[in-house]
Amino acid sequence: MNRRSPWPWLLAACVLPALAGTANAGESCARSRDYLLGGLAGELPQAPQSYKQLFSICTAASDLSNVKDAFILKDGGIGVVAKNDGVAATAMTLSDFCQRFPRATLRFISAKDLARAKTIAQTVTLSSGGATSCRKIQGFS
Repeated sequence: MNRRSPWPWLLAACVLPALAGTANAGESCARSRDYLLGGLAGELPQAPQSYKQLFSICTAASDLSNVKDAFILKDGGIGVVAKNDGVAATAMTLSDFCQRFPRATLRFISAKDLARAKTIAQTVTLSSGGATSCRKIQGFS
């Protein structure tokens, strides 16, 4: 009778879901970047290099503790879907984001926005114009 230890299976059952979550963390960032740089969103208001830089900000934003999903917006902002949209959680997320990316703009995407933006095309065209930039929040402009 050849008995194998159950530990490899238990380890795999614990580690694989964690790795899958990590792999998907920046998926929406990549999809929005590819959509924008692929010319599908029409003329871009910023240079293509800017969107490549926004990709790194987007993926870092997707790793914030209160962020469920993140996107690069056509106008140069970063759109996020919060896990908890309460005032304290939102303020903490905005604070963390602005400390890490003082020149960026974060726009929270509401449930109402998500209901309207069912595709990546509709999501990237959400405006971050109503969001206050981190520079302004920190008193630099």
